[in-house]
Amino acid sequence: MRYNLIRKMDISNGPGVRVSIFMQGCSFHCKNCFNPETWDFEGGQEFTEDTINKVLELSDKKEVKGLSILGGEPMHPTNIEGTTKLAKAFKEKYPEKNIWAWSGFKYEDIKDNDVFNYIDVLVDGQYKDELHDPTLKWRGSSNQRVIDIKESKKQNKVCELK
Repeated sequence: MRYNLIRKMDISNGPGVRVSIFMQGCSFHCKNCFNPETWDFEGGQEFTEDTINKVLELSDKKEVKGLSILGGEPMHPTNIEGTTKLAKAFKEKYPEKNIWAWSGFKYEDIKDNDVFNYIDVLVDGQYKDELHDPTLKWRGSSNQRVIDIKESKKQNKVCELK
């Protein structure tokens, strides 16, 4: 597994100041994707224990409210194990902070993955250029949903964040 970039002070991918990691590799190739450099599964840098430790260290500031995991595609079968390992380590160290993730996969198709024991919010669905709406918060197109994972698991249905 590989990653493309870590941002240590991100204010555009989730609420508040966050650490963000962009996973490397995506098979969706959405038209006008804002991160096409993350598509190649061989690009970027190797994702290792040191990567996880770096994310945890960068997150160890009171102004950092959470972690954002984007891509590429963090839920792709090539990346899901590393994404889960990172999310688990983050939640164990910072249970009071939240984790947001973005995926082109629909929640209903991936909800049984262990990663959802740690992620608080999932923005799901592929970006659709014809549905692009710059007024939307946290997503690029109107088909995408901002899902409260804990509430969705509790109610056994998709519960969008208000």
